[in-house]
Amino acid sequence: MGEKKEKPYKWRREDYRENTKGLLMVNTGDGKGKTTAALGVLIRAAGRGLKCCFIQFMKSRTDRYGEHESLEQLGIEFHTMGDGFTWDTNDPAQDIKTSEETWQLCVEKMRSSDYELLVFDELVYVLDYKFLDVEKVLAEIKAVRESQPHLHLIFTGRNAPPELVEAADLVTEMKEIKHPFHAGIFAQQGIEF
Repeated sequence: MGEKKEKPYKWRREDYRENTKGLLMVNTGDGKGKTTAALGVLIRAAGRGLKCCFIQFMKSRTDRYGEHESLEQLGIEFHTMGDGFTWDTNDPAQDIKTSEETWQLCVEKMRSSDYELLVFDELVYVLDYKFLDVEKVLAEIKAVRESQPHLHLIFTGRNAPPELVEAADLVTEMKEIKHPFHAGIFAQQGIEF
């Protein structure tokens, strides 16, 4: 038998950026799996040679999670910018400041034209909590998408604002049916963190 030839997929085109429709994708809902799904797409994209970056808004910049270890080993750029994930903030002014600083990094990455896929993990929470103005965020995204129509964006978090849902190309809602926490099982290393 001769050497097996690789199928010529469309993504291998020389004009990839010119002929790609960048998607705005949102993973939302109360169920587990929003970040996990985004990471799956990120790993797939990186495996196809797309330049990717992963930015987390709320997870603490001093903590290390399993995704950090994996992304580091795969050579995928990531930034964890938060002060620690919280449902009930003790310092809204600090949370707003951190959100604004993280958003500025997102804007820098979007405007750079260096990437094909950007994941802004937990951005949807920040919009829901009103730490950032949804209209300003959407205006920036619209401008970037017009100048870089190939750029894919993924945002995660609960309670996606209607304006974001309307602007998105793909919205997936994770719905909790059953969760081990309710049976007294704590978060499991390698599964939740």
